[in-house]
Amino acid sequence: MSAIRGLTELVIWVRDMEKALQFYRDALGLTVMSPPDFRGAVFLQVGESKEVPQQIVLVPLPKDSPGAPAERSQRALHHIGLELAAQDFEQERERLQSLGFEVRLGEHPFLPLRGMYIDDPDGNEVELIALS
Repeated sequence: MSAIRGLTELVIWVRDMEKALQFYRDALGLTVMSPPDFRGAVFLQVGESKEVPQQIVLVPLPKDSPGAPAERSQRALHHIGLELAAQDFEQERERLQSLGFEVRLGEHPFLPLRGMYIDDPDGNEVELIALS
Protein backbone atom coordinates (compact mmCIF):
# COMPACT_ATOMS: atom_id res chain seq x y z
CA MET A 1 0.00 0.00 0.00
CA SER A 2 1.28 3.44 -0.91
CA ALA A 3 1.95 6.10 1.72
CA ILE A 4 0.39 8.84 -0.44
CA ARG A 5 -2.31 10.72 1.50
CA GLY A 6 -3.80 13.07 -1.06
CA LEU A 7 -3.41 15.45 -3.95
CA THR A 8 -1.76 18.75 -3.01
CA GLU A 9 -1.08 20.66 -6.22
CA LEU A 10 -2.24 21.02 -9.74
CA VAL A 11 -0.04 23.35 -11.81
CA ILE A 12 -1.43 24.80 -15.02
CA TRP A 13 -0.06 27.12 -17.67
CA VAL A 14 -2.02 30.33 -18.25
CA ARG A 15 -1.80 32.77 -21.13
CA ASP A 16 -3.18 35.81 -19.25
CA MET A 17 -2.56 35.82 -15.50
CA GLU A 18 -5.10 38.55 -14.75
CA LYS A 19 -7.88 36.69 -16.58
CA ALA A 20 -6.87 33.45 -14.85
CA LEU A 21 -7.00 35.20 -11.45
CA GLN A 22 -10.39 36.68 -12.25
CA PHE A 23 -11.58 33.12 -12.88
CA TYR A 24 -9.90 31.12 -10.10
CA ARG A 25 -9.72 33.78 -7.39
CA ASP A 26 -12.74 35.96 -8.11
CA ALA A 27 -15.29 33.65 -9.78
CA LEU A 28 -14.40 30.39 -7.97
CA GLY A 29 -13.33 32.04 -4.72
CA LEU A 30 -9.93 30.37 -4.27
CA THR A 31 -7.54 32.15 -1.91
CA VAL A 32 -4.18 33.48 -3.11
CA MET A 33 -1.48 32.05 -0.84
CA SER A 34 1.72 33.26 -2.50
CA PRO A 35 3.27 36.71 -2.08
CA PRO A 36 2.40 39.11 -4.95
CA ASP A 37 5.97 39.08 -6.33
CA PHE A 38 6.53 35.31 -6.19
CA ARG A 39 8.47 34.55 -9.41
CA GLY A 40 5.42 35.06 -11.60
CA ALA A 41 3.56 31.99 -10.33
CA VAL A 42 0.43 32.37 -8.23
CA PHE A 43 -0.52 29.71 -5.67
CA LEU A 44 -4.22 29.46 -4.82
CA GLN A 45 -5.59 27.42 -1.94
CA VAL A 46 -8.51 25.10 -2.63
CA GLY A 47 -10.85 24.49 0.31
CA GLU A 48 -10.08 24.67 3.99
CA SER A 49 -6.57 24.82 5.35
CA LYS A 50 -4.89 21.48 6.06
CA GLU A 51 -1.38 20.51 7.11
CA VAL A 52 -0.43 20.58 3.45
CA PRO A 53 -3.00 22.74 1.64
CA GLN A 54 -4.60 21.72 -1.64
CA GLN A 55 -3.52 24.16 -4.33
CA ILE A 56 -3.94 25.22 -7.92
CA VAL A 57 -0.81 26.95 -9.15
CA LEU A 58 -1.03 29.31 -12.12
CA VAL A 59 2.18 29.67 -14.13
CA PRO A 60 2.40 32.18 -16.99
CA LEU A 61 3.14 30.72 -20.39
CA PRO A 62 6.17 32.23 -22.10
CA LYS A 63 5.03 34.90 -24.58
CA ASP A 64 6.25 32.93 -27.63
CA SER A 65 4.54 29.69 -26.54
CA PRO A 66 1.82 28.31 -28.83
CA GLY A 67 -0.48 27.50 -25.89
CA ALA A 68 -3.00 24.68 -25.75
CA PRO A 69 -4.38 23.13 -28.94
CA ALA A 70 -7.90 24.31 -29.83
CA GLU A 71 -9.12 20.71 -30.08
CA ARG A 72 -9.73 19.40 -26.52
CA SER A 73 -8.81 15.82 -27.44
CA GLN A 74 -5.31 17.05 -28.33
CA ARG A 75 -4.65 18.51 -24.85
CA ALA A 76 -2.71 16.83 -22.07
CA LEU A 77 -5.19 17.95 -19.36
CA HIS A 78 -8.76 16.64 -19.67
CA HIS A 79 -10.28 18.63 -16.78
CA ILE A 80 -9.85 19.78 -13.20
CA GLY A 81 -12.36 18.61 -10.55
CA LEU A 82 -13.24 20.67 -7.46
CA GLU A 83 -15.57 19.49 -4.71
CA LEU A 84 -18.74 21.28 -3.60
CA ALA A 85 -21.03 20.45 -0.69
CA ALA A 86 -24.22 18.84 -2.02
CA GLN A 87 -26.39 21.58 -0.52
CA ASP A 88 -24.40 24.28 -2.39
CA PHE A 89 -24.63 22.73 -5.86
CA GLU A 90 -27.72 24.49 -7.24
CA GLN A 91 -26.88 27.86 -5.71
CA GLU A 92 -23.37 27.67 -7.20
CA ARG A 93 -24.76 26.71 -10.61
CA GLU A 94 -27.10 29.70 -10.54
CA ARG A 95 -24.31 32.04 -9.35
CA LEU A 96 -21.94 30.94 -12.12
CA GLN A 97 -24.65 31.27 -14.76
CA SER A 98 -25.40 34.80 -13.47
CA LEU A 99 -21.71 35.61 -13.97
CA GLY A 100 -22.09 34.65 -17.64
CA PHE A 101 -20.53 31.18 -17.59
CA GLU A 102 -21.92 28.45 -19.81
CA VAL A 103 -22.64 25.74 -17.24
CA ARG A 104 -22.81 22.17 -18.54
CA LEU A 105 -24.24 19.43 -16.28
CA GLY A 106 -23.16 15.80 -15.97
CA GLU A 107 -23.24 12.68 -13.81
CA HIS A 108 -20.30 10.57 -12.69
CA PRO A 109 -20.23 7.25 -14.58
CA PHE A 110 -20.09 4.98 -11.48
CA LEU A 111 -20.16 7.08 -8.27
CA PRO A 112 -23.22 8.87 -6.80
CA LEU A 113 -21.93 12.28 -7.87
CA ARG A 114 -23.19 15.09 -10.06
CA GLY A 115 -21.07 17.71 -11.71
CA MET A 116 -21.19 20.95 -13.56
CA TYR A 117 -18.56 22.07 -16.01
CA ILE A 118 -17.28 25.51 -16.97
CA ASP A 119 -14.20 26.64 -18.88
CA ASP A 120 -11.39 28.82 -17.57
CA PRO A 121 -9.97 31.62 -19.77
CA ASP A 122 -7.42 29.22 -21.31
CA GLY A 123 -10.11 26.72 -22.28
CA ASN A 124 -9.37 24.26 -19.46
CA GLU A 125 -12.52 22.51 -18.34
CA VAL A 126 -13.24 22.82 -14.61
CA GLU A 127 -15.72 20.44 -12.99
CA LEU A 128 -17.51 21.34 -9.77
CA ILE A 129 -18.69 18.06 -8.27
CA ALA A 130 -20.92 17.07 -5.34
CA LEU A 131 -22.74 14.07 -3.94
CA SER A 132 -26.05 13.39 -5.71
